[in-house]
Amino acid sequence: MNSTTAQIVRAALREDVGRGDATTRALVPVGARTRAAIVARHACVVCGTAVAREVFRQVDSRIRCTVKVRDGAGAKAGDTLIVLEGPARGILTAERVALNFMQRMTGIATLTREFVLRAAPHGAAILDTRKTTPGLRALEKYAVKCGGGVNHRFGLYDRVLIKDNHRALWAGSGRKSLADAVRAARARHPRLVVEIEVESEAELRDALEARPDWILLDNMTPARLRRCVKLNAGRANLEASGGVTLATVARIAATGVDAVSVGALTHSAPAADLSLEFL
Repeated sequence: MNSTTAQIVRAALREDVGRGDATTRALVPVGARTRAAIVARHACVVCGTAVAREVFRQVDSRIRCTVKVRDGAGAKAGDTLIVLEGPARGILTAERVALNFMQRMTGIATLTREFVLRAAPHGAAILDTRKTTPGLRALEKYAVKCGGGVNHRFGLYDRVLIKDNHRALWAGSGRKSLADAVRAARARHPRLVVEIEVESEAELRDALEARPDWILLDNMTPARLRRCVKLNAGRANLEASGGVTLATVARIAATGVDAVSVGALTHSAPAADLSLEFL
């Protein structure tokens, strides 16, 4: 368990437990021990088991946590994902925080797998975005990977992505060439991948003069995407983006783009239905 995840868990427990679990302290004897299991209530792609283990560890290191279904593996309704043994007070106190993390992460992994399965026959990767819950990006992007997706940039620091607002300010300063914007970014950050967003074939031609590593084709129809793929002729990696859904991702992937980015993976994934049951 890395230090970032441990810090996230610590903050979540401070928020939930505060001065202490009043109900458990009032009703559960100090020495009581129990066995419990985290169970899937529907088919899903499991994720967050290590985070759940860290929650139980931080609450009470005497709790034994045995993972039965690893992250990235599929589970059926009724499957036991984790078995817990130890002090009953600790298990009850940790229950909600552990489930919150696992339900969120499993939901993301499950939705990602659905997108990946639809895009896979066409050879296109499914990318995530920065549309994540503040403070939880590392966990949510890990969940995308467990679902078979590919992580795009983690933040503003690890890739250049020239988007519409950057382009507007660039043009407003009297410099209109997208190729020049790519060159300027590459000169400033020679070790970073440089990507630029375009909205038409004309903008694509302009950007290609500077050979960016990636070009983001924003909110284009499948017909326009195909024209851009043909025009690009393999010179840059192409990413399609904008309002992608499970209903449309296969048609978009079939145009020949290298990747499809989907903000919904992290901003709209429904939480998985998991429960903690005493054995």
